[in-house]
Amino acid sequence: MTMEPARLERKKAVEMNELFRMFVDDMKLGPALNTHRIFKAWEQASGAAQFTLKKFFRDGTLYITTSSSVVRNQLFFQSAELVDKMNAILEQDELFLKDEPKVGYVKKLVLK
Repeated sequence: MTMEPARLERKKAVEMNELFRMFVDDMKLGPALNTHRIFKAWEQASGAAQFTLKKFFRDGTLYITTSSSVVRNQLFFQSAELVDKMNAILEQDELFLKDEPKVGYVKKLVLK
């Protein structure tokens, strides 16, 4: 009795962006990845990364603690523009998961 070697089935090739999405979904990394991308968008939009002490994001609100009251006041007057600029950055970001229900875009900015 001869046994034939087992044959592996060929599977369809998967593109890297689809593979990345599957990995993020399987590991449940979507909310954490989006929060990290939001923090990066804050640094790009505000230019105040060196004055930022703490960052926290929940339910569409980005909380920022700054080390300088002067910088905080300048950012306060630009807060609506900063929210728009951050959302524009996130919209163009390929790593930002736009369909992630738990962490959406920035709706409000609170400066402390």
